[in-house]
Amino acid sequence: MADRAHTDGSQAALPAIPTLEELQHWTWVMGRAQQMLMEHGFDMLARLPEPPAHSPASPPALFDPVPAIRASADFWADTMQLWQRFLDPAAAGAAPPEPPERARDKRFKAPQWREQPLFDFIRQSYLLIADHMVKGVDAIDGVDERQKERIRFATQGFIDAMSPSNFAATNPLVLEKIVETRGESMLKGLQNMLADIEKGQLTHTDSAAFEVGRNIATTPGKVVKRTPLYELIHYAPTTEQVFATPLVIFPPWINRFYILDLTPEKSFIRWAVEQGLSVFVVSWKSADASMKDVVWDDYVERGQIDAIDTIRELLGVESVHAIGYCVAGTTLAATLALLEARGEAGKVASATFFTAQVDFEQAGDLNLFVDDEQLKLIQSLSGDGYLDGRYMAATFNLLRGRDLIWNYVTNNYLMGEEYAPFDLLHWNGDVTNLPARWHQSYLSDLYRDNKLVRPGAISISGTPIDLGTVRTPTYVQAGREDHIAPAESVWKITQHFAGPIRFVLAGSGHIAGVVNPPSAQKYQYWTNDEPAETLEAFVAGARETKGSWWPDWLGWIGERAPAKVAAESARIPGEGALAALADAPGDYVRMR
Repeated sequence: MADRAHTDGSQAALPAIPTLEELQHWTWVMGRAQQMLMEHGFDMLARLPEPPAHSPASPPALFDPVPAIRASADFWADTMQLWQRFLDPAAAGAAPPEPPERARDKRFKAPQWREQPLFDFIRQSYLLIADHMVKGVDAIDGVDERQKERIRFATQGFIDAMSPSNFAATNPLVLEKIVETRGESMLKGLQNMLADIEKGQLTHTDSAAFEVGRNIATTPGKVVKRTPLYELIHYAPTTEQVFATPLVIFPPWINRFYILDLTPEKSFIRWAVEQGLSVFVVSWKSADASMKDVVWDDYVERGQIDAIDTIRELLGVESVHAIGYCVAGTTLAATLALLEARGEAGKVASATFFTAQVDFEQAGDLNLFVDDEQLKLIQSLSGDGYLDGRYMAATFNLLRGRDLIWNYVTNNYLMGEEYAPFDLLHWNGDVTNLPARWHQSYLSDLYRDNKLVRPGAISISGTPIDLGTVRTPTYVQAGREDHIAPAESVWKITQHFAGPIRFVLAGSGHIAGVVNPPSAQKYQYWTNDEPAETLEAFVAGARETKGSWWPDWLGWIGERAPAKVAAESARIPGEGALAALADAPGDYVRMR
């Protein structure tokens, strides 16, 4: 640490600023990393087995090194220009304008990154190297595209991790904070980091700010059924009449159900109740050792079909509307196919899919985590018959590492900032455990082998299923910016079901694209009543509507089953044949 005099004559300790030699070394290290990456590509190609001479898909006999060499030469040429502008700006001339995406980079939005020459050089050097590392991956020729995607994903993860914003010595804001707080920020950040290490999970928000049943998941209702797999919550009506056909919502068991019941203002469940729907929600049990033998069949039979039959019997109705979110939507597709095979399709009046996939050919970056080595690793982490939910949380964080990992490393570890209360991030960190057998088969059968879209390739309780037989009226919602279930992948549902389908493309992603109440007046959605063979064709002819797609869905539901009945007797939670076991949100949502 060096000393610098304040204007009042006092002395304040400042961290040492990297020297020119250190900056040169840092540039060399990152450049060497890029070179190693390309050399790895050469080595990998050299180890590829010789393809059969008759194979039409045989790669070229010789690897063409020209693209890689050109990429390397371009990198060092750009680096020299950057150094020249830093050391002799007059001779080098004005720097070229930065692309728009750099101006939007939140990591470097503080003016210090541009106004202070040293940190401006660090920023520009890092971004230059990052661009060329990505180009270096693209220059690796003759590699299987899936393998190249893995290299590209790993490279981007490395680039994000190596950002100068992630290190105290190269982040001007961190240095200023240390001086301003006389080292207190550094100690607070260390405390935050050690606390996360102890609990084995990255913290995103103030964990004490929220509590289920107190200020999140507060929609009034009762648990009317509890099984070893789920609790069934029946929500209290708020209208004098309700739609005769009830609604059951199946949330993903990878997360807690209350993503659809955050604050009253954001709650899809509360909103649906206020629109006159009799709403039931399944709250899944977080897996423990007692669930080591649970498989997908159980989530179909003992979960979704059991809940559907329970509601039908309780209310004395022929059918229900069903919603499946994410993995529960994938499961709902299997449920519909199984009911078709049994001649019981009439139990479901309509099916709605929130960001759900049935065809995993274009399932996005999650596909990069599914190969034999990854499956063996996951199996090794499931010794008690279930996978600790923290591993899944870490995987999803990696998909958006810059926002969900390094942003918090910088703010809460390096800067020592307090955690801000944020209901969505509280839910994101409220992890659930997964049954190991189900998780393994889900990854291998669906993500890796894509069996669900092959007629008869998957059987549920001994019955082969075929999505092509599903004729249930279907509403499909996809998120335009969804990185977990890409819109292109969700669209494929329209190519596999045989019944009438309404597809809606919503603005934003996997969560905000779904949890978008009309009162917020945020985002938009696109609809297209004309036939479309592809998502691109759908978008090309689509009509954009500002705001939430929820009213569009409600109108679609109302057209399917418009009849209404009095909100009395069994329509009141606990007053029918099923007694109330607990107040909503129940017990399972609190189990860890």
